[in-house]
Amino acid sequence: MKNIRLLLLLLVVLTASAALTTAQINNCLTCHQDFEDEETGPSHLIVRDIHIQKGLGCADCHGGDPSLEDMDEVRESRDWRGVPSHLEVPDFCSRCHGSASYMHEHNPSLPTDQLAKYRTSIHGQRLFSNKDTKMANCISCHGTHQIGSARTPHSTTHPLNLAQTCANCHADAEHMADYDIPTDQFEKYRQSVHGKALLERKDLGAPVCNDCHGNHGAAPPGVASLSFVCGNCHAIEAELFNASPHRTAFEENDFPMCETCHSNHLIEQPFDKMLGAAEPALCINCHAEDDGTRGLATAAAMSQAVEKLATAYDEARTSLEDVIARGMMTTDEEFRLKEVQQLLVATRRQTHAVAADTVDSIAEAGYRKANEVRTNSAALVDEYYFRRKGLGLATLFITVLVVALWVYIRRIEK
Repeated sequence: MKNIRLLLLLLVVLTASAALTTAQINNCLTCHQDFEDEETGPSHLIVRDIHIQKGLGCADCHGGDPSLEDMDEVRESRDWRGVPSHLEVPDFCSRCHGSASYMHEHNPSLPTDQLAKYRTSIHGQRLFSNKDTKMANCISCHGTHQIGSARTPHSTTHPLNLAQTCANCHADAEHMADYDIPTDQFEKYRQSVHGKALLERKDLGAPVCNDCHGNHGAAPPGVASLSFVCGNCHAIEAELFNASPHRTAFEENDFPMCETCHSNHLIEQPFDKMLGAAEPALCINCHAEDDGTRGLATAAAMSQAVEKLATAYDEARTSLEDVIARGMMTTDEEFRLKEVQQLLVATRRQTHAVAADTVDSIAEAGYRKANEVRTNSAALVDEYYFRRKGLGLATLFITVLVVALWVYIRRIEK
């Protein structure tokens, strides 16, 4: 009886072991790795895929029984889905990513409304309504067998890679030939203040395509919503603009808010000469001397206030740097110069409200502080020379005293 029990126990262990071995068999990888290129083959790249890292396998997407060796048998096996067509991809991915209960078991932080948002996007509308297979779907942006989190450097949706991902379609003139939109956005973005910050200085806080256009619900910002898009980062400027007379004028003339002055993809680093009543000021693009408004006069007044404070700041900084080079204690003046710099930033920002009096009052406060820095720096330079003279006289006195003592001592010795 005891032997029978041992035999049954051994049989159970062997059966469980065989079942486990069968469950671990993945002939998809075994077969594909035999003929696919090690550098580019999906079966080799998939080790970097987030789905594999989370414990999913080929069959979780493509269906079929991975333990089978014959491909015909695999196609006839359970839940075989194979490779989806371009039109089928969104629903294909949404089988998992649209299921809250399923995603909760794998990554609860991921949203499950991507497909619903995608249907509202330009891409989704034209894919589903027009059956336009040129439209981007999930794999156009995320890739296929090496999909990664946006936080991983190799991911096509990582901030440093995302602009190029969008450019794969939007910078391809042949691909975009059927659509009435330009194909130079990526090149302009690379030259912009945002593109240089991200792509050259690796500043991951700089905006890239999806920060303005959205992700799954991607769409171009409308004229009315553009200031809100920019305002996500430039909140103070947006608030000032929305309270300015420009907002009403822009809405009445159907002008894009921020884009009218700053452009969209080719956004330059702002500079003071953009403001004023003469070239290269942008104000003259809309305003003229005889247009019945105070536009140019206001622009000129604001420009003068900004320029005056900027000059005062530069002079104060030069004066203070001279004192620092002489080794004097300048802590208080350095703090005061920092306040001048902050007031200069506030003055430039305030121009978005198009209120010359307010701009002038902030600039005047900065100008007074800049003068304090220059005056105090000059006093410190005077103190420096006074100390040098005092040190020279003291040194001369001590030298004379030492010589006199030496002479006196020599006389005593004689």
